[in-house]
Amino acid sequence: MSLLSPALAEPAKPKPDYAVKTKAIDGTVLLDAAIKADAKLAENCLAEGKKYIAAQRAEAEPEYKSDPELFRNGPWTYERSYTQDSLVANRYVSVLRMDYSYTGGAHPNTEIDTILWDKQQAKRISIRPFFTELADGGPAMQAMVKGVLASLKAEKKARGTEDDGDDYVKSIEPKLLKIGPVTLARSTEAGKSSGLVFHYAPYAVGAYAEGSYDAYVPWQSLKPYLSAEGNAIFGGDRPKGDDDRNK
Repeated sequence: MSLLSPALAEPAKPKPDYAVKTKAIDGTVLLDAAIKADAKLAENCLAEGKKYIAAQRAEAEPEYKSDPELFRNGPWTYERSYTQDSLVANRYVSVLRMDYSYTGGAHPNTEIDTILWDKQQAKRISIRPFFTELADGGPAMQAMVKGVLASLKAEKKARGTEDDGDDYVKSIEPKLLKIGPVTLARSTEAGKSSGLVFHYAPYAVGAYAEGSYDAYVPWQSLKPYLSAEGNAIFGGDRPKGDDDRNK
């Protein structure tokens, strides 16, 4: 008989959508319910997740054979999860992709990336169609960086970590591939996005102990650079409470 009451018992972990377990690796891929509801998106994410686990296995198996002591505490753990972060205009799905790994070091590692999925075209896209230009170092990218840094500064102040130096600023460049993984923010206006959210894993913009950060850039600050498609999907404000997901 369990000594824990149902209220205190840990919630059951969701069943993986794909799993591999050997003496060297314990790998899983998880898709949330919203993603599984879209067959083509689910297929795309699962295929990518399987490739990721296969790559980690290909690296871990030789290590196990050459130095089993590295695995004395059990197989290396890799978990990739896909979660729908927002749905805009019933077309654009923002997906958070989280990679968790533990290979026996001082602490686990977490990586964050994002996917923007166009349901209409059934493929991955970038945010480029929503802007008139996104040239490296161009005005739109400069405006995004300005917004990101302002958001991070405010969040660091709120957490009491603003005195950890400004080295993180150097890692955020006015380039689409260097500014950080991005999603379309949810909005108080139905079918719209209130702006962009940039996601930073532990270590990306601060010490590991600070955890992850989200930087929100409202669409109004990017309005001069919006294309016709951008003007069609952006509007409203960020719902109250969404910034709490940053904590």
